[in-house]
Amino acid sequence: MSHLDELDEFEAELELQLKKEYTAVFGLFRYCVLTQDATYLCNKLDLAQISQPNYPFFHLKMEDVWVWDKNRPTRIIPRAEVWTSSDVTVEELRTEGDEPSLTAEALAEKIGESLSTDDDL
Repeated sequence: MSHLDELDEFEAELELQLKKEYTAVFGLFRYCVLTQDATYLCNKLDLAQISQPNYPFFHLKMEDVWVWDKNRPTRIIPRAEVWTSSDVTVEELRTEGDEPSLTAEALAEKIGESLSTDDDL
């Protein structure tokens, strides 16, 4: 197997893990935000349009954020800000009063990890 084949296999495995994690955590978030450069899941979103003479700018402030990026050591971050002049798509996944339908235990099971408690030690 060549080094390029190994690299392709490694990249494919990272992508598969990322897709599994996205599917597992999707139910925990209120918004799905798509920009030209990235996909975000978040629970708080502030979107502002800043008009320019030739094109609009969008400023997104997000809290409790999951970032689609297979190269990050951790994808969940407390806050993110994005400035973009390209399209922004916002999908509301659940309303403000709705609670996430997923518990920490169910999430761990979906990802394939176990949650250890003091009783397990």
